[in-house]
Amino acid sequence: MGERRAARVVLVGRPNVGKSTLFNRITSSRRAIVTPVPGTTRDAITQRAAWREVEFDLTDTGGMFGAGEDPLHALVVQHGRHALADADVVVFLVDGAQGKLPGDEEIAAELRPLGVPVVLAMNKADDRRAADSHLEFHRFGFDPVVEISAEHGTGVADLLDEIVGRLPATSRPVQEAPPAEIGIAIVGRPNVGKSSLVNRLLREERVLVSEMPGTTRDAVDAVLRYHRRLFRIVDTAGIRRPGRVAASGPVEAASVLVARRAIARADVAVVVVDASEGVTDQDAAIAGEVQRAGRGIILAVNKWDLLKGRGQDFVTAFDQELRRRLKFLDYAPLVHLSALTGERVGRLLELVDQIAAGRLKRVPTSELNRFVASVTAAHPPASPGRRAVKIMYATQTAVAPPTFVFFTNVKTKFHFSYERFLENQLRESFGFVGTPIRIHVRST
Repeated sequence: MGERRAARVVLVGRPNVGKSTLFNRITSSRRAIVTPVPGTTRDAITQRAAWREVEFDLTDTGGMFGAGEDPLHALVVQHGRHALADADVVVFLVDGAQGKLPGDEEIAAELRPLGVPVVLAMNKADDRRAADSHLEFHRFGFDPVVEISAEHGTGVADLLDEIVGRLPATSRPVQEAPPAEIGIAIVGRPNVGKSSLVNRLLREERVLVSEMPGTTRDAVDAVLRYHRRLFRIVDTAGIRRPGRVAASGPVEAASVLVARRAIARADVAVVVVDASEGVTDQDAAIAGEVQRAGRGIILAVNKWDLLKGRGQDFVTAFDQELRRRLKFLDYAPLVHLSALTGERVGRLLELVDQIAAGRLKRVPTSELNRFVASVTAAHPPASPGRRAVKIMYATQTAVAPPTFVFFTNVKTKFHFSYERFLENQLRESFGFVGTPIRIHVRST
């Protein structure tokens, strides 16, 4: 058998956008000459690079795009096209400080027919002039758009993750990567059964991987394996009303801070409600903290064993009242469980897994704009003035939580009801279960 060829990653962009600087940083070399003079790099330079144990050949196409005053420009272009024809992934580098220029449009038009993954890297993202440029570059239709600074290294690791994730499977390491942990914050008022729920989860699964013990006022992290997935569970001290926190002294105030920090570092938060007491204003306040943090959320009604035997009418009325009090969380799954008996605790982990995956889902721009065309044809946004509002196109700009930008023909904001309509349609079409969705509106 011959030696397996390394995957090929090709770097393209206008002159002087920082290709050589990025090439040198990724390859940990100074092979590409870096000067402020456009067209300094003539040759299509190739060097072996590696990231997360995955090797690939990185090629800097030099000045194949740009002015052709160089007598060797035709040869540079020829070499560059040959490299592109052989590419497994293309990195399209643009200058965030300068914004979108006609030369970028020309390169984008040439890359689209290639049929290979294109990662758009916006360089000089640390320049204050680049604040809104990423929205312009999303219009090219390449997913994702990664903000970097080739000079300082900011965002380059994220860029390499995106590159490696798109390389052919034959270039990946043979060994299986360890599964990523899904962080779960167990939050709620005091005495609703948070610690009991954590204890039940760990006792039921009997596959405790590690544990960091603490007191009931601390966040206690424990990692368990469930159906080949790893979950890091954080039990938090109960959150009380601000007045009660102040009255109870600095220790209780610290426990509130710990709970909020746990929410901030979790992927999914389980808001535990006491079935015997029903939903309270403080339950709603805690759930609001989760939503503002952009975390996935599950409403877990604990101590359900105390209410068994009351009939379906009672269950329906209970759930309707809960939904009414927490109407801003109509997208959050609801689970009736018992930490005491273990009833439906396994269902809780299945939902966490589903929600965590949905938070990371990215909708291709082309698919998203087909969705926009279909939805707005039946339900266009309301017009605040004389001119009708039209959604020209949309793009997903982030995950965790999923974030979408809708570009309109006029400067406007969607009415709250229309924004909720779009959220519901996005969930129905793409399966964003149990996660907040962020929607922004920009004029073209």
